[in-house]
Amino acid sequence: MTVELAEVAAGLPFAASLALAGGITSVREGRRRAALNEAVHELRRPLQVLSLSLPLDEPEALHVESSLQLAAVALERLDHEINGDRLEEVENELSVADLVEEAERRWRYPAARSRVRLHLDRNGEELSVAGNRFDLAQALDNLLNNAIEHGGDQVRIGWRRERGWVRVFVTDTGCGLENASRSRLSRKGRGRRGHGLRVVSRIAKVHGGRFTLSRAPHGTEASLLLPLPAQVDA
Repeated sequence: MTVELAEVAAGLPFAASLALAGGITSVREGRRRAALNEAVHELRRPLQVLSLSLPLDEPEALHVESSLQLAAVALERLDHEINGDRLEEVENELSVADLVEEAERRWRYPAARSRVRLHLDRNGEELSVAGNRFDLAQALDNLLNNAIEHGGDQVRIGWRRERGWVRVFVTDTGCGLENASRSRLSRKGRGRRGHGLRVVSRIAKVHGGRFTLSRAPHGTEASLLLPLPAQVDA
């Protein structure tokens, strides 16, 4: 019995240390969560102000409104991630033309300010995919941002059917984008940059497709290959 009590007593300091460490960790996590919630709250206000400041019935404001909606959804997801709530994800049948044209509108002015000509390759074929509008818009935004930042002075966005798939592509005239992008895609993701193409790859996989990056005749083509509904698979 004496030996058993001695062993228990010897273990008390270690147990106390574990309890103290756990308590400190809990306090730190609580402070971190409070700080993140405060940041989310403070981000909501300017987004609301910007949204309410948009002119009514002004076509040129559509690209700003679309970006604000994406920012609001991203903020809502962050809120749920911080607080452990489950966010219901909505999947719909989406027009590929609408997704591409909305992305082109969002990035038309940022491209012009960067002295990049952004072209929209319209395709007469009406195709639809099943997916989450926010996710797919986020993927296209990442591809366009990457191309505008690293891909020369000409960027194109469009789509084409490939049997039972639709390829939504972003091409550019840059010469070093492919190697740089592959390098960023292969990183562990611990830094503040280099997340965009990993996000695109994850979104493509979730939607049953894949992300591809290849050399085009005069630059690089980055694209989302997404499955078409079975009824249009020919």
